[in-house]
Amino acid sequence: MKVAIGSDHAGYELKKTIIKFLTDKKIETIDVGTDRSDISVDYPDFAQKVSEKILNSDAIRGIIICGSGIGASIAANKIKGIRAGVCHDTYSAHQGVEHDDMNVLCLGSRIVGEELAKEIVVSFLNAKFSNEERHIRRLNKIKKIEERL
Repeated sequence: MKVAIGSDHAGYELKKTIIKFLTDKKIETIDVGTDRSDISVDYPDFAQKVSEKILNSDAIRGIIICGSGIGASIAANKIKGIRAGVCHDTYSAHQGVEHDDMNVLCLGSRIVGEELAKEIVVSFLNAKFSNEERHIRRLNKIKKIEERL
């Protein structure tokens, strides 16, 4: 499994922690930046970079980290084919994949600590879409909205 991961300056330190954690678990990561925390950068740039890696099939899932996770989620969800969710608990992280086929996890570095973030990432990456009829029906409705608007 390849995971694209990006952050703005606020999420940089947590991003480094998550990359090391995943590397130690033999999960390949694609780091799209940023590469430092002392210069302010804009989360939409990294939301786009992570999303492009998924849409180009370079990665199967993505993780974007900013201060709250909210801005990254808003930016990523503007991109057709991306289903991003802010998750600050393990239930939302796996349920978002199982029910909604979420392909991008957004984390707030100012909201969750390192150990909880690791648990959330594991929950997200281990989850599989359920393929239940009701979830497929709802996902298809989301896709129709993307096509219309």
